[in-house]
Amino acid sequence: MDKLIEWDIEAFLWLNDLHASWLDPVMYFLTNTLAWTPLFLVLLYLMVRVHGKQTWIFLLALTLTIACADQVTSSLMKPYFARLRPSHNPEIAAAVHIVNEYKGGRYGFASSHAANTFGAATFLFLLLRGRYPAAKWLFLWAVLVSYTRIYLGVHYPGDLIVGGTVGAAFAWLFYRLAMYSKNTLSQR
Repeated sequence: MDKLIEWDIEAFLWLNDLHASWLDPVMYFLTNTLAWTPLFLVLLYLMVRVHGKQTWIFLLALTLTIACADQVTSSLMKPYFARLRPSHNPEIAAAVHIVNEYKGGRYGFASSHAANTFGAATFLFLLLRGRYPAAKWLFLWAVLVSYTRIYLGVHYPGDLIVGGTVGAAFAWLFYRLAMYSKNTLSQR
């Protein structure tokens, strides 16, 4: 386990060091959920086109995916594991590139941003892939948002991998439940 943590720190320091002053405001903007509002509106439109009146089932399931992924990572994992974020780790803090003095909360394992974005990307991919093969590009969005967290100095790569896995697992679960609900309601 110590070796994994060492590799995680080394990978973080290497990735975090790949910064440029012109990219700082871009990455700070892209990490913000509101930056993605146009994408969310397009996805909502596609959901309505595919599922019509039953879209509410999938919106509820997507909301549950994000809420559960967020709460498991933020309220359970972060306080339980109590792993300091890179920006709060006294052993490496001086080497961490920080943007706009943003350091995040004290603990970072696992990443809620990664859990939420990979949860949403996985759920929407499963939901839209049959009609819109380009839905696979949602994973690129999730990777980009997750990478901003390393760039900003607030997450190790391992935080993102575990957070993304938590989000994807909840997405799969709630997608299956939503499809079951849709099929059950359709048979009535």
